[in-house]
Amino acid sequence: LPLTLKLIRKNSPYRKTLNSQLLIYILTGNMMARSITALIAFAASASAFAPQPQSKVASPTQLNAMSKSLPFLTAPSNLKGYVGAEAGFDPIGFSNWFDIKWLREAELKHCRAAMLATLGFVTTQFVTLPGLEAVADSNMAPTVVGPGPMLSIVAWGGIMEFWTNKGDVTMLKMFKDENRIPGNLGFDPLGLAVGKTDEEMAELELNELKNGRLAMLAIGGMIHHNWITGGALF
Repeated sequence: LPLTLKLIRKNSPYRKTLNSQLLIYILTGNMMARSITALIAFAASASAFAPQPQSKVASPTQLNAMSKSLPFLTAPSNLKGYVGAEAGFDPIGFSNWFDIKWLREAELKHCRAAMLATLGFVTTQFVTLPGLEAVADSNMAPTVVGPGPMLSIVAWGGIMEFWTNKGDVTMLKMFKDENRIPGNLGFDPLGLAVGKTDEEMAELELNELKNGRLAMLAIGGMIHHNWITGGALF
């Protein structure tokens, strides 16, 4: 640039050419400066509409949305309000496909049947009713009593099902009464629910649910144990 200015002042024959080049440099620099300024202004205005980066720290709501029993799965929302829902155990997602009231009713009935079956399976090995043949393998007990008593159990079970639900035994009609509580059949001969607070009743219901689930696993394990070994449980 100093050499260019010196040549211009001395009326160099290259004066016109140098002036043209200098003018081009000035105009080009001015245009570049305006372009950069415009880009900066556009970026600043666009940033106001850009989504802000989210924090990687999980919020309490996000943490609560995960199942406590299976922390890699989300907690099933349809279990809220039911005893045992705090564990959030529904890996297959049954509560998303079926009526949760019907599911809880079926679970409780199977729990109660399994608890009775577990007690009966163990007792049969050590106690024999009068007039019946003793068997070491409880799996063989139905062959001792014959088909009649076994079918009577099924028949009476159906009668009780029909009576307790006032004839509404299908999934579609069983809970047409919205106030009906799943599993609450009003059967309490020992008065265990008398005088109990809501918190105490919730604790009793949770104990029943946990013991029933354990019994379902237990009776299945004992039956298969005898099948595999071909002998008694103990």
